[in-house]
Amino acid sequence: MSDYQTVEFTNKGRLAYLKLNRPERLNAFTDQMEAEMRQALLEFDLNDDLWVLIIHGAGKSFCAGVDVKEHSSFAFGVDDAARNARALEAARAGHIGGAQHVRGTGGEGWLGRTANYKPVIAALHGYALGGGAHLAAECDLIVASEDARVAISETTAGMSGSRTWAKINTFMPTKLASEMLITGRKMEASELYRMGFVNRLVPNGQHLAAAEELAQEVLSVPPLATRDAVRVTRKQWVPIATQLDTEMQLSRLDRTEDFKEAGRAFAEKRKPQFQAR
Repeated sequence: MSDYQTVEFTNKGRLAYLKLNRPERLNAFTDQMEAEMRQALLEFDLNDDLWVLIIHGAGKSFCAGVDVKEHSSFAFGVDDAARNARALEAARAGHIGGAQHVRGTGGEGWLGRTANYKPVIAALHGYALGGGAHLAAECDLIVASEDARVAISETTAGMSGSRTWAKINTFMPTKLASEMLITGRKMEASELYRMGFVNRLVPNGQHLAAAEELAQEVLSVPPLATRDAVRVTRKQWVPIATQLDTEMQLSRLDRTEDFKEAGRAFAEKRKPQFQAR
């Protein structure tokens, strides 16, 4: 398998693992990480010996969204240690996110376009914010530890989280999904489990082991039948997410004054003053 720097792609027999491996930045996306993830997902899709994939994160979180250093107005002029501390602070406050700014994601996202539709399981812990929530929502099954928090945090940064909402709402069609989009609030894994978005809720630290148990259940089923099931379920969210992606590109919220104010206010540690423009 290929040599990666920001992710790890390994396997044990027919079970593959894709680990987001930037723990010092809460596994936040960069352009390089996105490119490596896409390459790893392609390897998994086209390797006939691999039947199920688990996506998980190194360190304290699954994925805190888009790296504030590389992608957003939170590019603080401080050293790496201070910047890493600020990234954790931003995640806690819900200001990391930005699936809107992940290049080439579109409505089909990470998993909507594939050759073989093999099952993918997300193993969540810590934060799954913005782009992290976007990725988790696309996975066919989700295991989460009790400390996991999921948020469509683009909203609090002045951006559109519509594509992430479309994928969450497909499997959790409730007003709670609307609340996540409208407010950007971080939802506890226990609440999402009760609403049916999370398949397994486990004690802290057991998310990967529980995902492996679930993967073994999947591996015991005829693989072509599971892939047909995956194809059907993914086709539910691709059309609406693609439509919303087109509308989102027209709105260009990233060019608004409120978007800039969200970044300035967080950097200056003050309450933002939005103007609806």
